[in-house]
Amino acid sequence: MKVVLLGASGMVGSRILAELSSRGHTVTALARKPDGIAPLPGVTAKAVDAFDRVALAEAYRGHEVAISSVHYLASDADTLIGAAKESGVPRYLVVGGAGSLEVAPGVKLFDTPQFPAIYLDEAKAGGAFLDKLKTEPKLNWTFLSPSALIQPGERTGRFRLGTEQLLVDAAGNSAISAEDYAIALVDELETPKNVRQRFTVGY
Repeated sequence: MKVVLLGASGMVGSRILAELSSRGHTVTALARKPDGIAPLPGVTAKAVDAFDRVALAEAYRGHEVAISSVHYLASDADTLIGAAKESGVPRYLVVGGAGSLEVAPGVKLFDTPQFPAIYLDEAKAGGAFLDKLKTEPKLNWTFLSPSALIQPGERTGRFRLGTEQLLVDAAGNSAISAEDYAIALVDELETPKNVRQRFTVGY
């Protein structure tokens, strides 16, 4: 497929890029500084400013899927969603956060006392982004939330999927490697099962 990936040089974005390339997709990889994008088969790196709605829409145009993998506090939700809509791209996948997942009925992870204050603003911005997507009447979006801890690790291909609740293992841990997160996202790209909704991935 022809895929455009915003934030291709980031921790999660670079793993998504590697997964897309390994599966034979043709990818336009976007970042503010394209020198940081890994040179991989089928990948073309381009510079773009995530705050430039016109440039983003132009970069997205002509692709089958657009993926957004940028920090919420380092971007603007209306700009990102607007660019996806204006580009006419058929599908829009968003790298989400875990903070807005439920840990109990009506209680989100970022509302719990133990949620790290340093991540609170980013987590709430992610929740607001998801709320904006839910109001879009026509955009074909999917929002994939990781588990509470996402970091570089092993590509195992073994994980669980959920919907609105935080996934926690038997030992009380909530985690996913960035590599396995990338598998779940690209699986969704290839075989859509969560159209116009959020889902989550974890061990």
